[in-house]
Amino acid sequence: MEITLLVKSFLGLIVILAILVFFLLYVPRKKKEKKKPILEHKQLDSDYKSLAELLQIIKNKQSTTEELAEALELVMKYHGTIHPKMGIRSHPDFNIYGEMLLRICRHPNINKDILLKFNRELEQRNEAYRVEINDAVTKGLNSRGF
Repeated sequence: MEITLLVKSFLGLIVILAILVFFLLYVPRKKKEKKKPILEHKQLDSDYKSLAELLQIIKNKQSTTEELAEALELVMKYHGTIHPKMGIRSHPDFNIYGEMLLRICRHPNINKDILLKFNRELEQRNEAYRVEINDAVTKGLNSRGF
């Protein structure tokens, strides 16, 4: 009787294993996620004011040097002044500018002239954030990994 119980238990485990293997192999897979559409290069004009949209142009690795220069000019024109510091802490909106500086430094189509011009203008308009701006640029340049 002990051997029959052992054989039945062994066969039961094999059946359970077969069922689990079946579910593993025949469970329908999730649908593939759609790829994000690549941002089309649209011509910037004076009505193009949203900081989020300008940041998307900067994040896009396929943006040309001219598009980057124009986007950074519009950032300085419409969003060049950062909110004042809250005591010794920077304003939470500075995180957007820090990310922007980091992305600019890492962008493959950026050149030194555009970067230096943007950096200098941003520092001139926001004297209180001079150290934070320099730190963001330094981190961006160091992360390029040449």
